Amino acid sequence: MDLIKEVQNEFTTTQEHPEFAAGDTVAVSYKIREGEKERIQQFTGTVLQRRGNGATETFTVRKMSGNIGVERIFPVQSPFIDEVKVLKKGAVRRARIFYFRERTGKSARIKEKRRF
Repeated sequence: MDLIKEVQNEFTTTQEHPEFAAGDTVAVSYKIREGEKERIQQFTGTVLQRRGNGATETFTVRKMSGNIGVERIFPVQSPFIDEVKVLKKGAVRRARIFYFRERTGKSARIKEKRRF
């Protein structure tokens, strides 16, 4: 088991991202390759969860596009992620906020954590 982790750590590129958790609003800039061209697109939404550790760690971001909820899972160590910006820190009590999917209107708001 340790041999697998050593090989994963050897081949993964470590990227520095700011600290974020479930409930935070983030803007993820990721690279999209279309044929020969490469561009950067932003995905701004609320983090539903972070799971895994090391090379296999991922986080799920949910945004509303019109009336439709769109979720995307990003690997933390992906070479396609250009940067992650934390726009707001959310005050939630759980590590995984899947209940957020059923919320609409005012109940879909997350209070912002005040930093002093």
